[in-house]
Amino acid sequence: MVAGVIESGRPRVVVLSAWFAAVCCVGFAVVNVVFESTGRFEDGPFADYSAGLTVMNWLVVLLKLLGAAVAVYSLTANPKHAEGLGVLLWGAFSLLALYALGSVAEGAAITTGLTGDRDDITFASVAYVAFVALLAIAFGILAVAHTRRFDLTARPTLLGALGAPLALAVLLLAVPALLVALGLMPSL
Repeated sequence: MVAGVIESGRPRVVVLSAWFAAVCCVGFAVVNVVFESTGRFEDGPFADYSAGLTVMNWLVVLLKLLGAAVAVYSLTANPKHAEGLGVLLWGAFSLLALYALGSVAEGAAITTGLTGDRDDITFASVAYVAFVALLAIAFGILAVAHTRRFDLTARPTLLGALGAPLALAVLLLAVPALLVALGLMPSL
């Protein structure tokens, strides 16, 4: 039990989804920390981008830890900002669902010979996409449960589902452009 988190009275699937999502987010954040602590991008084909990748890596760590916090916070009995939490839950769900769907579409394009090499589809890559899909489902369960519990309007759902992917796209374009402008990364 985490301070302030009330698990009783919640459907078991909601509680398990929250803890699954939190553990996964922290675990994925640890992977990025390991990348940084081992200097993974300092040598090889990405060496010129290592300073910029470091900034992006730490940004990703923060986003993943935010995801873990949002998952656990969704279990609180009476969150201060139920609508804002709804936006974050729907945002996490939509980001992960789009990522999983995009990966499946990429796999289909590779499998049909439209792009890439079929040998690039490995058991590990399929397992990773399945795992991300499970994480999306977990956040989807949390988002639906939270929306129902607090009888939220469609506004938080739309803001999260549409806003989060848009914000991430802007972030993925703006931050690298800023890193290039600051000289931390060569232009793409």
